[in-house]
Amino acid sequence: MTLDAILASLFPGGHSVTTDDRGLIFGTASINGGRTANVIGVANRSPLGIDEAASLSRRVLELVESKADGPLIVLVDSDSQRMSKRDELLGLSQYLSHLAQCLQLADRGGQRTVGILYGHTAAGAFIATALATSVLVALPGAEPEVMDLPSMARVTKLPLDVLKEKAKSTPVFAPGLDNLAKTGAVHAVWDAKKPLAQQLAALLASVSGGDERDRLGRERGGRPKAAEVAAKVAEAAARASAGA
Repeated sequence: MTLDAILASLFPGGHSVTTDDRGLIFGTASINGGRTANVIGVANRSPLGIDEAASLSRRVLELVESKADGPLIVLVDSDSQRMSKRDELLGLSQYLSHLAQCLQLADRGGQRTVGILYGHTAAGAFIATALATSVLVALPGAEPEVMDLPSMARVTKLPLDVLKEKAKSTPVFAPGLDNLAKTGAVHAVWDAKKPLAQQLAALLASVSGGDERDRLGRERGGRPKAAEVAAKVAEAAARASAGA
């Protein structure tokens, strides 16, 4: 689906969402019940550099400061982070981290953050936008990858053939929409043939305020131990706090 078609299906009540010359998405839209959704994101498979991350962060903080009502929708069709000497020297990783923290701050303040992955995304840009939302859905054909296998081989020092074999049975080693859904990172893949507005309304009505990724990963077999480990850490922290 094109971005225009997605916006029309998501917001049949009307919207003022635009894409600027950097590929950044900003705007507002009317959703069910007369509420207003704020919309940001990355379009046209644009890379995410320090300037783009700062602009998105600024908008999120404006919404936090104004105590905006309604969900914050983050639409994503990006490249990876911008691989330039300028961005790296000026602290790209910190800008991306700041953007992720801004999205998490908005969610903790009561503004539900919903990522909608409709195209490609990778690496730091993926982590700082789509994965930083409280719940992430995708449209069929989306192409997410935290890290491709050749890059993973360079980082882990494992042979590419070994990683390819592991990817067949272990979703955390494999890029792609199906594998990320198995790990729980992608909450659901929407049906592009049905009105997206109805699916958004159902999502907002059904998801709780907590992070369900570890539970979904366990149920789907993609991350069998994450929920158990998280529970043990939480229990240990509670005991330590009670004994302090």
